[in-house]
Amino acid sequence: MKEIEYLDISGDVGLRLRAGSLEELFEAAAEGMASLITDTSALGESEQKEVVIPAGRGDDVLIAWLNELVFLFDAYGFIGRDFRVTFHKGELRASVSGGTFNPAVNERNLLIKAATYHNLCLKKINSHWEATVVFDI
Repeated sequence: MKEIEYLDISGDVGLRLRAGSLEELFEAAAEGMASLITDTSALGESEQKEVVIPAGRGDDVLIAWLNELVFLFDAYGFIGRDFRVTFHKGELRASVSGGTFNPAVNERNLLIKAATYHNLCLKKINSHWEATVVFDI
């Protein structure tokens, strides 16, 4: 179960996420962010990247994860379409399938500069996880 709600924040944009596990929540965050950048259904899955984020507090790992994906897009034009996240001893390990953004083919939506700590919230409520994350655009 993954739920993604888009938040319109004055001068920024955000996501409110809900998932059955922490892994699913991090996957939903990446999917939501990628869909803010472009229509990911128009992307192929011609490339695969492995991402490792060192252990830390959950909210720090969430921001580092999303900002690593922003870096891959900014530096290499790579945008993920399918995300598989696992945690081992607090460390995030992810396999990201996607492709290179081509402005001639892919429509550009928002220019995301970074995931921020502004109004960041990550918590477990009963049997599910919820998060709110805001992006600087």
